[in-house]
Amino acid sequence: MDRMKILHTLLEREERRRDEALTELRAAERQADAAHEQADSLVTYRGEYRMRWAAQFAKSAPIEIVRCYHGFVERLDQAIAAQQGSVLQMEQRVKLARERLHYREVKVATVRRLIERRQAAALLQLQRREQKQGDEAAQRRAWLDRQALAAA
Repeated sequence: MDRMKILHTLLEREERRRDEALTELRAAERQADAAHEQADSLVTYRGEYRMRWAAQFAKSAPIEIVRCYHGFVERLDQAIAAQQGSVLQMEQRVKLARERLHYREVKVATVRRLIERRQAAALLQLQRREQKQGDEAAQRRAWLDRQALAAA
């Protein structure tokens, strides 16, 4: 039974590792969602900013204001590109975390199947032992009955 204790300890360890992988996945998903929201906010802000200044430029604006506008929009585009890079990194982290979780789930399932097979084998062995003992007891009774008949 010592082997079963070891297998149950192994199962507990693998379940703990799986739970840690699940926690990592959830954290990565939250970070990816936050990165997506930030990127979306920047894109939305850029659109609103352009619309606001388009109305201003329709009336006319000094060249210095136009240059400032273009400079800010360029920096905003750079920020959006950087944030989209962060989004891709976060999506990659989520993908890797999902793969780790899947690997850990497979490990847990494998250990569980091994425990189940060992338990089934132990049960089968016990049943065979009980059957053998029952057969031997029946043979002894039959032998004793024959001896009793022969003596009578």
